[in-house]
Amino acid sequence: MDWRQHAHRLADQVTHPGSRWREAVAKTPRHLLVPAWWRPGADGWTACRGSSDEENWLRHTYADQTLVTRIGKLHADDAAEGQTASGRPTSSSTLPGLVLNMFRHARIGTGDRVLDVGTGSGYGTALLCRLLGDDRVTTIDVERRLVEVAAERLAELGHRPGMVNADATTPLPGEYDRIVATVAVRPIPAAWLAALPTGGRFATTITDTSLIVTGVKTPDGGATGVVERDWAMFMTTRTGTDYPPRLAAQVAAARVAEGDNVTTARFPILNLLDAWEIRSMLEVNVPGIEHVHTEEDGVRTALMVHDDGSWARAESAGGQPATVHQGGPRRLWEELDRVRDHWLQHGALPLYGAEVTVSPDGTIHLRRGRWSASIG
Repeated sequence: MDWRQHAHRLADQVTHPGSRWREAVAKTPRHLLVPAWWRPGADGWTACRGSSDEENWLRHTYADQTLVTRIGKLHADDAAEGQTASGRPTSSSTLPGLVLNMFRHARIGTGDRVLDVGTGSGYGTALLCRLLGDDRVTTIDVERRLVEVAAERLAELGHRPGMVNADATTPLPGEYDRIVATVAVRPIPAAWLAALPTGGRFATTITDTSLIVTGVKTPDGGATGVVERDWAMFMTTRTGTDYPPRLAAQVAAARVAEGDNVTTARFPILNLLDAWEIRSMLEVNVPGIEHVHTEEDGVRTALMVHDDGSWARAESAGGQPATVHQGGPRRLWEELDRVRDHWLQHGALPLYGAEVTVSPDGTIHLRRGRWSASIG
């Protein structure tokens, strides 16, 4: 199998000619780390096996795209070609360009000891090993089988980094100069701060937002940094083999309930699953909202539900102003309106470029001009 030309083409796409990462991408056989994956579709996920179609295998694994490798508790390795599944992705091989972007935000230098949070397929770990050497790299994942399989496949490529099966938000084995995560957290785990020396650096994203936060460990045990003028969204950390159930019952109820507050929307309905900046600001203000957006038979519907019992439903047909129903202790649609008002008044939201201060317990304090917020 001539995979090298595909890997070189990927390196051309995700690195520049002088990049330190160029050779690592060009010489890492990603297809051997991702022999199977799940393809998304209208009716769920379908299993694909590289061995059944070699050209398709190379085309997918050397594209700059994320390949989902696990749905719920079912890994693509264990599924038959064409088998279908439903549920939430629980592991993936992140698109290579984004992996490298997170590495750049971490400012990884020669000789740094790096903790790679979120082993997944092991592809990012392989790139780190090629740049730094195996003895400088440790990778951690909460799922034992993911760690074991990644370790076997990395060994077949000649890499033997430190492999840890543990919850990355709990105390960590060892000390690291850089911690870089391709999973999202909220707040910054205190365990990360404890494992960094003064001057050590982390790069991560905040759960359910597109905010990339970087920070440098300070002598008081906290950190200072910035919300990068960049964005990414990752799966969140978890403690078990799957994520807890979503708010399905609340979503079903919100679809048909008559609100105790009914108004006409001041703004058109947004798909907040795509409007990352506005969704991120809303998540900072009111964490934990679940969003559903549908467009059927000319009717656009947006649902928001929260585990405190708050909910909102906005419906618009034929481009007419949306009718908004709300219930529960908080008015979620009004919270969204406040974010959009700020955006219109100032021309932007204050998130990207905000100064970051992290307390030793991991609480994130954001400040930009007169605006401030805390994420705990």
